[in-house]
Amino acid sequence: MDRCMKILVANLGSTSFKYRLFNLTDQPGVGGKRELARGGVERIGAESSRVYATLGDEKFDSIQNVPDHAAALEAALGQLSSERGPLQAIEEVAAIGFKAVHGGRVTGVVRVSSEVLEAMEEVSAIAPAHNPPYVRAMRLIQEKFPTIPLIAAFETGFHQTIPDRNALYAVPWEWVEKYGVRRWGFHGASHQFVAQRLESLVSARPLRAISCHLGGSSSVCWLHDGKSVGCSLGMSPQSGLPHNNRVGDFDAFSLVQVARATGRTFDELFVELGTKGGLAGLSGTSGDMRDLEAAVLAGNDRAHIAIDVFVSSIRHWIGAGMVELGGLDAIAFTGGIGENSFRIREQVCQGLDSLGIQMDVAANASNNSEISERNIADRRGLVSLWIVPTNEELIVARQAFDLLISEGRKGV
Repeated sequence: MDRCMKILVANLGSTSFKYRLFNLTDQPGVGGKRELARGGVERIGAESSRVYATLGDEKFDSIQNVPDHAAALEAALGQLSSERGPLQAIEEVAAIGFKAVHGGRVTGVVRVSSEVLEAMEEVSAIAPAHNPPYVRAMRLIQEKFPTIPLIAAFETGFHQTIPDRNALYAVPWEWVEKYGVRRWGFHGASHQFVAQRLESLVSARPLRAISCHLGGSSSVCWLHDGKSVGCSLGMSPQSGLPHNNRVGDFDAFSLVQVARATGRTFDELFVELGTKGGLAGLSGTSGDMRDLEAAVLAGNDRAHIAIDVFVSSIRHWIGAGMVELGGLDAIAFTGGIGENSFRIREQVCQGLDSLGIQMDVAANASNNSEISERNIADRRGLVSLWIVPTNEELIVARQAFDLLISEGRKGV
């Protein structure tokens, strides 16, 4: 008999809460998943918070007082169990899954416990934009809804298959063993979704592919038969490619030079690199690619430089991935920039014909919303080029579902 569960997936920001409610079953294929609702809360803690939802064909938008994330969840559950909502009662929610970022010594898919929260706090200093709001919200939600299981699906989990040669820095071995200094990799749910889609779309086996998650934060993942073997993101979400306002890869010894020249502390400089660096810092305008592309068209040289640095970093990781994989069958673009910026996709693939990477420029530039997932490679190319809209929440929901099923088999 098919098992069926309603899983609520939460995506948290410091003052925001987004959710999607899925109905999942054991049944494979399309029938095994269905999105019942989505919504969220903006400006949590402000006098007037925006509470919005899409329930079936109806959309709702209201202004309420939402003081914290527990109240945000309560507002969301109230919508879901309203007369027009998909829930008869809050108790129908089998679990709340969180797209958690960094657990350090804890990774994979686990129930949220005091040990898990402590592990997240241990690495809050290197995930300052992500871990503190998640830990705070998880504690509040546990207190408010003690009967609903909370499940953390860490972004680092998908990257546990990365071999040491691609995961380790050349640091003293004690740093690796005692302090967990390594390339952990992030955006795991997104890269996992892309990997699964590419296995359905591309027939080559073994499948050598590269997933480019490009958005407010960005990363490149090397995939061999659906498994991660390398990721541009390293010890922290501040690393790898330049992000909207976070630095990306950076020579740590540069901090000594700037600290001595300015008299500022390392803590102050790290905050600046994590909030005023990246595309925003380089351009002096914005970290949003839409703003940067508009600025370039208006003749802004620094915006042009920021985009060039971003594209060059993506190409660097694609080239390294081709060497690691021994060739390439597919590249996928996902995330807000990857899915929507035809200019970035074109620049990334420009001049790579001799490597078998040839883009159909017209197909790439077309904005056909009815065919959002599509191959934009020229037929003469050897590497297929895909736009794959990601669905991280679905991956988290399925992971939570599988964990509950597994616990049931063990009699937990």
